Formats: sequence, structure tokens, C-alpha cells
Amino acid sequence: MATFEVWAPRSSEVAVVLGGRRVALAGPDDAGWFAVSVDDAGPGDDYGYSLDGAPPRPDPRSPWQPAGVHGLSRLVDHGAFGWTDGRWVPPPLDECVLYELHIGTFSPEGTFDGAVAQLDHLVKLGVTAVEVMPVAEFPGTRGWGYDGVDLYAPHSAYGGPEGFKGLVDACHARGLAVLLDVVYNHLGPDGNYLREFGPYFTDRYSTPWGDAVNYDGPDSDAVRAFVVGNACMWVRDYHVDGLRLDAVHAIVDISATPIVEEIAAALHALGTSLGRPVYVVAESDLNDPRVVRAPEIGGYGCDAQWSDDFHHALHAVLTGEGEGYYADFGSLGQLAKALRQAFVYDGDYSPHRRRRHGGAPTGLASSAFLGYLQNHDQIGNRAAGERSSALLGTGRLKIAAAVVLCSPFVPMLFQGEEWGASTPFRYFTDHGDPRLGRLVSEGRRREFAAFGWSPDDVPDPQDPETFRRSKLDWDERDRSPHAELLDWHRQLIGLRPGIEGAGVHVRYDEDARWLVLERGTLSVVCNLADGEQAVPMAEGTDQVIVPPESVRVLG
Repeated sequence: MATFEVWAPRSSEVAVVLGGRRVALAGPDDAGWFAVSVDDAGPGDDYGYSLDGAPPRPDPRSPWQPAGVHGLSRLVDHGAFGWTDGRWVPPPLDECVLYELHIGTFSPEGTFDGAVAQLDHLVKLGVTAVEVMPVAEFPGTRGWGYDGVDLYAPHSAYGGPEGFKGLVDACHARGLAVLLDVVYNHLGPDGNYLREFGPYFTDRYSTPWGDAVNYDGPDSDAVRAFVVGNACMWVRDYHVDGLRLDAVHAIVDISATPIVEEIAAALHALGTSLGRPVYVVAESDLNDPRVVRAPEIGGYGCDAQWSDDFHHALHAVLTGEGEGYYADFGSLGQLAKALRQAFVYDGDYSPHRRRRHGGAPTGLASSAFLGYLQNHDQIGNRAAGERSSALLGTGRLKIAAAVVLCSPFVPMLFQGEEWGASTPFRYFTDHGDPRLGRLVSEGRRREFAAFGWSPDDVPDPQDPETFRRSKLDWDERDRSPHAELLDWHRQLIGLRPGIEGAGVHVRYDEDARWLVLERGTLSVVCNLADGEQAVPMAEGTDQVIVPPESVRVLG
């Protein structure tokens, strides 16, 4: 027997279409819910909901979309999977080394099973947690996942529910925690049928993707429950250890308890009931300390957030780029400030934004921030998807790795970064609607004008070759200079246990172009000049001779 429930407050009749028949749901109740139990329905059956006699649509809470975003939903028994992680407890977040990966390009197969085959590499590297880019069902077979529309259904082309459970279980068996990237600030347009079911969106606010999700207007209680329930499902049914909340700055919500706070509270409470910690990491470009402050003092209660200021400061120093938002960065002093407190802009005037930006992160631990040189955004949102390895020589890549992995933040690498992967990571899509595909391609070209990039340099996201070129080349790990960089990353990660909890002290000379990062007994001595120079270790102490554009790690 299976119970079918759906929220459709604007409909007068709802039927479930199941095995060639239509079964009417009882309702609506006062809250707009319809429900029915069907004795001879169960796992593996396909179904859809017909609203007021219309063609069947996928269940908003569909657990599986084997035929894609426009197909029928399929029932799943979440209790049938043979988990082996009963004693698993994730490491503390502040002791983690994260590794961001995209299922479709991480392995040759581009599937959950394909990712499992590469996990031993991550263990040998020394990372302790993977951050998986969104896997909720999105249009077609290839994409970043940020235009998902069936938030409860792991992507069918990756391997569906069983495949994702297998990946999480395999990670836990190897001592790797799993954080999943989820998107609650918008849904994709292709295959998005939520509007037909109810007021999931509102035109009271506008976002870069159209109408905002209805988190604070009439009938928003059910919308909030839909999202909070989804967040908890990934932890409960798929055993993930935490979520990364995409672009919370793009969520418009003036409720007394913002939806981000409600999600964090629900996940932490669920973790307590399960007897294991659950982590909530947010992406926000507001430099707002409330994101990671405790709710008791007016915060949202997230455990950590991405630190884009640290990335921008490090990237601008190493590359010299000053276009777009990099116009706000470029000095060693800003990099030093980022290392000390994550936010470079903590109320200071931002030339790029032409206003003051950010708030002071007073009292926040460095472990409340993720630090990185690369991530999917900072690579994929370049015109040609160039990695840092295409912009920097080996010496500067080693400097970057040392600063990131010896920083006071929770460090994160992007797939292939550890060996200086030569493959780009481009933006790719697989929209079945040619008009939508064309609009995406044209929009990408316009977006990059602020960086001075030529439209001719922007690959067509719809071209399958754009996706294919973004797949990692695992064979190059054994070739120079990739093998050298891989060994360098392994050595640096091996130093992390000795500096966990240590304070941070940064010295630099803007004119001489050197910077020293000190944590406990460890010193990272960086020479960004084009000539060898002696870098003073401290006043009245010996100097260290450092070759041009290189780094020495001492201690």
C-alpha cells in the first residue's frame, strides 16, 4: 500500500494517475491538502498528479524521476537500502579538509558509481569530506545542477536514489563525510511544474532567475515546510552529514525567523535525534556575520560559510586580475586581513559596489569560514572556465596551496585542483527547449562583459563538447608537473593536524612582495617577487632565502 499526499490549494479535484488508471484523492482539507491510500501500489510504481483533469505532472516531492523532469514520478522504499554505516560519526567540521566535486565530470562515467571508483584517491590525498554539487533532478543528462526542479529526487542520469545512497555509504566506509549542495533560492524553468500546484513563488520580489520563492507571503507555511522537509530528507534518508545552502543572499524573506535559520535549526535538531552532528554551510556574498552567529544573539545558526573575500584577495594577488569584483582586491594587505578575519570588507567602502559593504565578524572563529583558491563558481563563471592552473605557473600554484591549506579556515579544494588539472570547468546545460537553450547561451555572453571577456571566448553551454571538455583527465596525475603538485598537496594536508586550533599571525611587505603566514610553530614564507629575496622571519631573527615566485614551509 502507498499513500499519496499533495498540496494543491488552488485545485478543486486531484487524481493520482497510476498504472493506466486514475484514483481520486480526498480533499482539499482546510490547508489545501489532498490524500489517498492505494492498496496495490508500492515501490517501483510510476505515478503523477492530475489537477482538475489536466495531464499528469510529477509529484512536487517525487523521490525519483527515471524519465527526467517531464516524466512520471516513481515510488521508492527508503528502508530497502542495505546501509553499512551504522557506527559512522563524521569528524568535527573544523578538522575537515573539504573536496568539492561535480558528479558528471568527476569520473569518466559521470555517475555516482563512477565517483565511488575514485574515492580511494581522495583518501590517499588526505581530504576528510566531500562537498557534492547539487544532485536534485535537473533537465537533460548534463548540467551543474543549480537549475534543479525535483528537489527530492537524486538525478536519474547519475544513478538515481540507489546510486546516491551507494556513494554516501562508500564515502562513510572510507572515513569521508558528505556535504550536499542544495538550492533553495530558486528553481530552474525547464520542468518546473510547482506553479501549477500552488503559490510556491511570489511576484512581490524579483531575483536574477525570475519570481522569488514564496517564503514570507500568504500560504508560505507549506512552501517553507516543503523546503525544510527536503533538507531533512537528505540527512535522514540519504545519510548525508550536512548541507551547503546555495546563495542564501538571493533568498528574500522578511519573516521573524528567516528560512535559513529554520533550516539550520531543523537540521541540528535532526542530528541530535540521530545521535550524530549535522553541519550547515551557507554561501553568502553579503559579508554578514549573522549567517554564522548563534540564533540566541540574532544569527541564523549556520556552522560555517564560504569566504569569497579570502578567495578574491588571494586570486587577485596571484593573478593581478582587477576586472569585475576583483577591482576591490589586489593588495597583500587585503590578503593579510582576509587571513586574520575572513572579511576584507567589514563595513568598508567597496569601489566595485560603490557603497559600504559587510559587517565586522567580531568574535567569530576562523573555522566558521571555508577557505579556497578555486570552486565551481570561480572557475565555471569565467568566460572559458579556466582553472588557476591555466592562469598561474607551478610556483604560484604552490604558494596558493600553502596559503589555503595552512590557513585558519576549513580548507576546500575543487576537483582536480590537487594536481593542477589542465581541463577547464565550463558552464554546461542540456535543455530540451531550443529557445531556452539559446537564451542561456546569449545570457552568458552578456554577463561577462563586465570582465572585459569577448563573447567569442564563451563556449556554448548547450554544446555537448562543452561538457566533455570539463571532465577530469585522471591520467595526467602521473605526469609532470601534475605529480609534483599532487605530492605538494598531500604534504600540506599532512601538516593540518599539527596546526588545528592554532592562532594566525601574518606579516607582509607590499613593496617587496612577500608574505609570511605563521600558525603555531609553522611558517609559510611566500615570495611573490620575480627575483630571489631574503624574507625576515621576525624582528631580530634570521632571514630565509626564498626563490622567486615560490614558497617555503618551515616548522
